[in-house]
Amino acid sequence: MAKRPGGELATRPLHFIWIADCSGSMSIDGKIQALNNAIRESLPHMRSVADENPNAEVLVRALAFSSGAQWHVSQPTPVDEFKWNNLAADGVTDLGRALTMLAEQLRIPPMTDRALPPVLVLISDGEPTDEFTHGLQMLMAEPWGKKAVRIAIAIGEDANLDVLQKFIGHSEIKPLQANNPEALVRHIKWVSTAVLKSASAPASQVAALPDGHNVPIPTPPSAADPQAADDVW
Repeated sequence: MAKRPGGELATRPLHFIWIADCSGSMSIDGKIQALNNAIRESLPHMRSVADENPNAEVLVRALAFSSGAQWHVSQPTPVDEFKWNNLAADGVTDLGRALTMLAEQLRIPPMTDRALPPVLVLISDGEPTDEFTHGLQMLMAEPWGKKAVRIAIAIGEDANLDVLQKFIGHSEIKPLQANNPEALVRHIKWVSTAVLKSASAPASQVAALPDGHNVPIPTPPSAADPQAADDVW
């Protein structure tokens, strides 16, 4: 990464975390392959945004959930060093466990009180099979969980939109609906660029927002999806 103006002390960490559904249903119709491809394609865009925002050090990791949950990339990794290894799909949808593990990592420590609000991106195609409410309560009990920018992407029409809306926690922000691979790529690119850019903006630009958001959320991409019969999930 290019040397930041003012040196390292001028930067504030911004944790960007993918929370990816790897349940068995994600193996149907190439959903997991589309997710892998979309995140991998987003990385150059993320690096460009990070380079344009010298006050933030963008640190990326990934949490996968199916039968249980595990860190796919466990260490906060500078975006210019972050690599994506393909996820495989199998098992059920233990989203509650994933949120509990996420909450543990958003405590202080290991988080620092000088960080920028984290960006948490949940991608799911189904219904939680464990105690989702408990996991969400654990997440929201942590100051950085509550302050985080929480975005959700619904893959296909079977995703539980009510659950995704509860994760987001703001009535003005809706889950992004991805009904085909093209829409998934578009939504992930938006999160990786527009949302990341807002989250990494100087603190003076994001203070005291009237709608309760911690950062200004840009307008999401068009909800209109190509509806080719062989491309719809």
